[in-house]
Amino acid sequence: MDELQKAAHTALTSCLGLKKNESLMILTDDLRLPIGQALYSVGKELAREAVLVLMPPAEVNGQEPPPAIAVMMAAYDVIVCPTTRSVTHTDAKRNACKAGARVATMPGITEDMMIRGLQADYHQIAERTEKLTAILDRGKIARITTPLGTDLTMPIEGIKAISSTGLILEKGQGGNLPSGESYMMPEERKSQGVLYIDAAVAVIGKIESQPIKVIIEDGYAVDISGGPEADRLAEALKPFGKAGMTVAELGIGTNHAARISGHILEDEKVMGTVHIAFGNNISMGGTCNVGVHIDGVVTQPTVYIDNKKIMEDGKLLI
Repeated sequence: MDELQKAAHTALTSCLGLKKNESLMILTDDLRLPIGQALYSVGKELAREAVLVLMPPAEVNGQEPPPAIAVMMAAYDVIVCPTTRSVTHTDAKRNACKAGARVATMPGITEDMMIRGLQADYHQIAERTEKLTAILDRGKIARITTPLGTDLTMPIEGIKAISSTGLILEKGQGGNLPSGESYMMPEERKSQGVLYIDAAVAVIGKIESQPIKVIIEDGYAVDISGGPEADRLAEALKPFGKAGMTVAELGIGTNHAARISGHILEDEKVMGTVHIAFGNNISMGGTCNVGVHIDGVVTQPTVYIDNKKIMEDGKLLI
């Protein structure tokens, strides 16, 4: 096997636990076809049945796959989605999980990222992530500050956090690969403060000019300013109206092997960062079912849960 096939083998065996009596679907697009082919070439030797499904790249994260593909997804035991845009927050993925599938999504995956990100010890990542999720589950108020001026308060009482450990072994589970994050939606219409996104933004990449300043009131982004990346973020959310400005997610990265690469799949997993997303929050138990979900990654955060510091300047304290 070459390095990409070795990474594919790790994904299918260690992370997804693919068995010989199971069916496998690889869903990819024109821009991620080599990765899809690597997963298919390895998977067809491991599964009872394997198919490679190719579709055009989606225009935005959260866009639904074609209806016929969505129907197919509900018929397979294990589904892996190396795609240009994210299908993580789609009805197609949710319905496949409801049907019992184990679904790994790989939005924006590159060959380098796959090889690097799947070399980590996922059992160590899982332990760290579960500890963090337990803290978030018990929390009532999350507060995030950064040296740049972020000061954001997010009520989280009664909301279940989700562990994306990279171990997708149970029927109906879904998650990203590479992985490593604990995430949740904050209470809708209640987040308040200012956010400076300084590392990367989904569909935009690394922030090369100046940080993006986002003013948040009553759970919505009401003003986005900064350099050209800020303009692009505002333009990406604008077509979806106020719903697209919903503060949808608080996530904390737990993958020690991940690096800021300009690809959100990896960027949001970097240990010592947090990410805040805008748009769709249905997968986290919310009510905002809009066709966009865009994450922004923040470095050097200090994170408080109910006034207890769990991260200081990007160093996890748990």
